[in-house]
Amino acid sequence: MNAWDMLLAEAPRFYTWWNLRFLAIAVGNTLVAAVAGCGIGYAIGFLLAVLRLPQINPFAPLRAACILWVEVFRRIPFLVLLLLVFFLSQFAKLEAPLWSIAVTAVALRMSALAAENVRAGFETVRRTQWEAAQTMNLPGLTTLRRVVLPQSWRVILPPSIVHVLSMVKETSLVSQIGFIEITFAAKMLTQRGFSALITYGTALVLYFLISWALANLGRWAERRLTLRPTTQIP
Repeated sequence: MNAWDMLLAEAPRFYTWWNLRFLAIAVGNTLVAAVAGCGIGYAIGFLLAVLRLPQINPFAPLRAACILWVEVFRRIPFLVLLLLVFFLSQFAKLEAPLWSIAVTAVALRMSALAAENVRAGFETVRRTQWEAAQTMNLPGLTTLRRVVLPQSWRVILPPSIVHVLSMVKETSLVSQIGFIEITFAAKMLTQRGFSALITYGTALVLYFLISWALANLGRWAERRLTLRPTTQIP
């Protein structure tokens, strides 16, 4: 019996209501860790990038602290960061649920990646745009919102989508702390006697579908931003 025949023979026993329900819970947990973590992390990263702008924040030590945050969390491997958050929460006796630990680790990593993306996008806007806004007595935040952001989103969004998709796949590592996501569910089903080919093959399909849906959502957002008019100060 070849591998294909084995899959066909095992499929009715594997794709039962309870197994599909268990996989659906794992998919939901993966989305919570990835989407919530990336959303929180992107908000923090955006704030870090804004605080690094001398036009917005003239306080040099705070800008240096933002740079330090980005450099530290960019350099630490995600698995090490995850375990640090896990063991620090235990050391502090917080008794935090596993999903919150996963979301925190994803958010910390995404904050550093997002901060670099946003910073690079801001730097594509010519310095003369800031200077022209200052001569018109526009506040720094107003200049950022009405002049800089509309021009920089086209540069910020594509790599941000790539990083979000990367973090979706990185969530497979949170299985190391016992969080039930797709990879952990596949491992548990394998231990119940199902072949690794069907369990991890199903996990592969689920990861692909999530990544495909998020990539299409990102492309839709990119098209909307491309069609939106921008404001430039001559």
